Amino acid sequence: MSAVAPAIARTAEETAPAAPPARTRTRTPRRLDDDGLAGYLFLVPWFIGMLFTVIPFGVSLYLAFTDYNLLQVPNFTGFENFIRLFEDPKIVTSARVTLLYTVFAVPLGLLAALGVAMLLNRGVRGLPIYRSVFYLPSLIGGSVAVVMLWRAIFGYEGIVNKALAVFGIEGPGWVTDPDWSMVTLITLSIWGFGGSMVIFLAGLRQIPRSYYEAASIDGAGAWRQFRSITAPLLSPVVFFNLVLGLIGSLQVFTQGYVFSGGSGGPADSTLFYNLYLYQQGFQRFDMGYASAMAWVMFVVIAAFTALNFLVSKYWVFYDD
Repeated sequence: MSAVAPAIARTAEETAPAAPPARTRTRTPRRLDDDGLAGYLFLVPWFIGMLFTVIPFGVSLYLAFTDYNLLQVPNFTGFENFIRLFEDPKIVTSARVTLLYTVFAVPLGLLAALGVAMLLNRGVRGLPIYRSVFYLPSLIGGSVAVVMLWRAIFGYEGIVNKALAVFGIEGPGWVTDPDWSMVTLITLSIWGFGGSMVIFLAGLRQIPRSYYEAASIDGAGAWRQFRSITAPLLSPVVFFNLVLGLIGSLQVFTQGYVFSGGSGGPADSTLFYNLYLYQQGFQRFDMGYASAMAWVMFVVIAAFTALNFLVSKYWVFYDD
């Protein structure tokens, strides 16, 4: 028996199927198909555009630490330009003018846009015509020609004062009086609410009518429906328009430049921050200081935007 067992074992080993050879994985290079190649080709203009954005950003950041007047080689001065910002009284004035403009122009513009959008959402006839009429000023509201026309209309002998004279009212110097010049520019900003109005109108159209019908059956009035249905469901659109409005108002330039002839007058009442930056960079050719001002504005706008996103979780509601 002991002699037979080794023979049986050898026979089993000989008749057993051979183990398959171990596979060696070879990594084949991935080939770029036609769709992938087309995708990269479509990205080429974006990459080219990024070069025209990233390079100026880097150069501007470098110039912010230099003394440069366009005619000589930049001289590195460290944080001197940023220290000078805190010692320049015009910086405080321009920042105050810009914040004053933002505090009034943005909320009033949003209220006007929302009010008109809610009126148009009631199913008026000729909606495309009204929508185009209200949207048109936003396309040309910040142009040089419109600001010049606005300045002529609100001039001391302009149409506005002539209309007030009919009722025996002597109109103020809307352009030349420091107490009224900012009011005129804020009014011009509100006049161009068409872009926000169209976005509000699109948001209102997305709210199901069944919500309002159910609220009416339960006895909710117009104000209750607005507070409990319209405002929460429209909050993402309000947030979007608010962020864009803040960014645009903090960067306002054309209105102040054309309205004051580039001086920021009268009495610096229209000296916006970007207008003062322009004066430093392109009138006094102090490019280093202007670059430092630009980067401070960049940080301020980024901070305001980040703050809006942080606070939005307390008042912005989404359907999901």
